[in-house]
Amino acid sequence: MTRISITVDGVRYDDDVAPRTLLVQHLRDNLGKVGTVVGCDTSNCGACTILMTDPSGGDRPVGVKSCSLLAVQADGCEITTIEGLSAPDDSGELHPVQRAFSDRHALQCGFCTPGMIMAAVDLLADNPDPSDAEIREGLEGNLCRCTGYQNIVRAVRDAAAAMRAEGTSAEPAEPTPEAVDAATPDRGAPPEPVPDDVVPQPVP
Repeated sequence: MTRISITVDGVRYDDDVAPRTLLVQHLRDNLGKVGTVVGCDTSNCGACTILMTDPSGGDRPVGVKSCSLLAVQADGCEITTIEGLSAPDDSGELHPVQRAFSDRHALQCGFCTPGMIMAAVDLLADNPDPSDAEIREGLEGNLCRCTGYQNIVRAVRDAAAAMRAEGTSAEPAEPTPEAVDAATPDRGAPPEPVPDDVVPQPVP
């Protein structure tokens, strides 16, 4: 086992992981970040895309396919998943790209949507005013078997226009403070008490 320290959606995690554990497996199975989905396991579909910093330096987080990295390679990195993209409070405010995907109905089954949104955020952070051709090129590593991509391109175009009008960037919302032992990892919120008499019942 190897000890790693990564910050995911604003929360630092120190864990012992097997050297061969994929980052997507660590995020899902150990940290509960199930919004990052496993599609092909071969880095072809892009469904597992996240934003990650380079521990050796870099201007901003970039989109990476988390099935193509080992968890130990993320040691010292800061990661944003789809679950950490929107406002970290209880306002329910979506990131402009999330909002545009919803408004434009840029999804059908939704399986590719988390990775598609993260790839779009990465694209718009680098190019805030892309052409349709640049949007298609920027998302070419993400596959969708349902939509035909038309509404996805429209959604990214709308999100770009909205952020330019608002004078905002595509960067994710500021993360919550680091969680403490008495708090849950997600959003740094305290755990909700569960009554002792609540017992799961089998489905008849």
